Amino acid sequence: MTRMVQCVKLKKEAEGLEFPPYPGELGVKIWQSISKEAWANWIQIQTRIVNENRLNLADSRARKYLTEQMQRYLFDDQDIEAQGYVPPSA
Repeated sequence: MTRMVQCVKLKKEAEGLEFPPYPGELGVKIWQSISKEAWANWIQIQTRIVNENRLNLADSRARKYLTEQMQRYLFDDQDIEAQGYVPPSA
């Protein structure tokens, strides 16, 4: 059976994640209030941020930066995008 959540990012009821996608309390908060669709959108943005900014995820500052961006995107209703990213033309 599909677990439904009231997604705070998409502002609608949608299919929830199967498990917390991030460690600790933040992971539980995401699991409780973010949909699979919103999480998938974040993963795409996160990938662009890492690639465009050439972040080294072994660096704790890069991980902290990504976590801050994730929280802003998912919970603060901010549109986040990688600096310098140009979407492919159709």
